[in-house]
Amino acid sequence: MLRRIYFKEMKDSFRDRRTLFLIVLLPILMMSGLTFFYENMLSDDKGDTYTLAVNQDADEEILARISSYENVKVEKSSDPAEMVSDGEALAGLIVTGDFMRAVEQGEKAEVTVIGDSFSQKSSSLIAIITNEFTTLEKEITARRLEQQGTDLSIIQPFTVNQEEMSEDLSVNMLALLVPLILAIAIGIGASPSAVELFAGEKEKKTMEALLMTPVNRSTLVLAKWLAISTLSTLMGFITLLVMMIEITFFTEKLKEAISFGDNLYLIAGISLLVILVYAVFNASIMMITSIMGKTVKEAQSYYTPISMLAMFPGMIISSLGVNELEVHHFAIPILNLFSQMKELLFGIVDYQHLAITVSSNLIVMLVVFIIGRILFMKDKWVLN
Repeated sequence: MLRRIYFKEMKDSFRDRRTLFLIVLLPILMMSGLTFFYENMLSDDKGDTYTLAVNQDADEEILARISSYENVKVEKSSDPAEMVSDGEALAGLIVTGDFMRAVEQGEKAEVTVIGDSFSQKSSSLIAIITNEFTTLEKEITARRLEQQGTDLSIIQPFTVNQEEMSEDLSVNMLALLVPLILAIAIGIGASPSAVELFAGEKEKKTMEALLMTPVNRSTLVLAKWLAISTLSTLMGFITLLVMMIEITFFTEKLKEAISFGDNLYLIAGISLLVILVYAVFNASIMMITSIMGKTVKEAQSYYTPISMLAMFPGMIISSLGVNELEVHHFAIPILNLFSQMKELLFGIVDYQHLAITVSSNLIVMLVVFIIGRILFMKDKWVLN
């Protein structure tokens, strides 16, 4: 009887066009957009040309230094700020015609750089200009000290070398967005069916007829929960599969960033296990909100704020290095999805952390399911 009810609910779910769209098309659209966005962002900008607007009487020596960059195009203008504002240039530079003469004579000299720090390309051009002036400043300072017979080690007594522990910083960004997309996709994919299986039945007045059948309520609630879990899991698997296929066959930078070598299949299998565990945990949450809701709209209003909780773990994990993750990060549901996926994306397989993640999710899932079953056993919650 359990199997018949389960297949009946699954068949009804797949008859709904909204469910098919959310399970099949949504993960493809979401992960495609995410994958190609990051691939484009990580691609080098050698082919890009940055337009720099400068004032008409700008110092020619300064212009010659800036023009030495192949990807910087210098255009003179009577009003560089207006060119930047109109979008004709990514940044502007105002430097007097006697800038180098004033510097050599020890007089006061100023330059003004105009740009939009919120624009990636504008920020890149501003960085090029400011770095060039910083280099020029060091050259002039070193020349003056040599003329005075001063040892250059006085102004540079030591050097600082920074070594980045992460092989690729792009993995950190993927570690934030991949679990976030998975959490959202799993929640969105099964939510239409979840609200229909309980709140929808009550709203359509078919729950009474269903309860009159010779099937105990425990079997009914278990079958419906299994249907929600299946849809959630399927959504998560499709989302992960789409991401893996697109990164493997349609990207270069991302493929290099998350190359797992011999651990590829092991990490993929663990990822599927983590998605499965999170999906059944999320299914219990959706089930209990649907039972509590008297209508579809009410059930959706209960689940929406809970689904938004998936955003907060991302904020916590983004500020932590993969070696800073502790036991409690893997013991808290939702947060452990981000923590576990971050480790996996860095190629780390920690079976202790995996066991904590799986067990904590299953324990909370079981508690929530029992609460939902208790509610479903009472007419107060299943009948309008």
